[in-house]
Amino acid sequence: MAQNIYDTPEFFEGYSRLPRSVHGLEGAPEWPAIQAMLPELQGRRVVDLGCGFGWFTRWARMQGASQVLGLDVSENMLARARADTADPAVQYAMADLETLNLSPGEFDLAYSSLAFHYIEDFGRLVRRVFRSLTPGAHLVFTIEHPIYMASTRPGWLAREDGQKTWPVDSYAIEGARTTDWLAKGVVKYHRTLGTTLNTLITSGFTIREVHEWHPTQQQIAEYPALAAEMERPMMVLISAQRGTEIGTAS
Repeated sequence: MAQNIYDTPEFFEGYSRLPRSVHGLEGAPEWPAIQAMLPELQGRRVVDLGCGFGWFTRWARMQGASQVLGLDVSENMLARARADTADPAVQYAMADLETLNLSPGEFDLAYSSLAFHYIEDFGRLVRRVFRSLTPGAHLVFTIEHPIYMASTRPGWLAREDGQKTWPVDSYAIEGARTTDWLAKGVVKYHRTLGTTLNTLITSGFTIREVHEWHPTQQQIAEYPALAAEMERPMMVLISAQRGTEIGTAS
């Protein structure tokens, strides 16, 4: 079972104060780049994997999606999402992405924001998502960039010249990384960028776009603290598409 850190009071309280938790999609600086990667949603059936407070589920419905299902392992997240949603076409359910099972051909888009790096068996998850999509459907997701999460001791390091740099040790050593972020003992799973992309390809997906996100100059001008994100990629945004064949991945 995936670690359910979001139902830990300390973590949930801290997470609830983040800009992306308070302001929703507009509080996530990568959101404009994600929007540009999404397909037309009119009439589509959408699943949001790791839906959190339901910001994307509600947005997808506003864009014309016919049905939207938000899945999350956290009771706290789902309670908040349900409280903020009053649309029968948007449903929420508890689900562990490690053991996820969806019906074949159930969705036209699978979306996930910063959730897949908590999953140990990424290959199984990708195969289940592939099977759940209709031919030609898309998978669009974001994860922490492998460069950002590879280090066993992440954090800025000060150089002799006063500049700061990000450590990229243990990059080729994939597996669990335990860090203290909002709470102690948060477990994530590092995979190289090659492993992530090749897992998608071998599961039957075609890679459509890979965006190693960084802020725009306009964003930096408005929020100078974002300038630090130019020093190393913190997130990678990936768009993949299922082919038009009828077969399903196991």
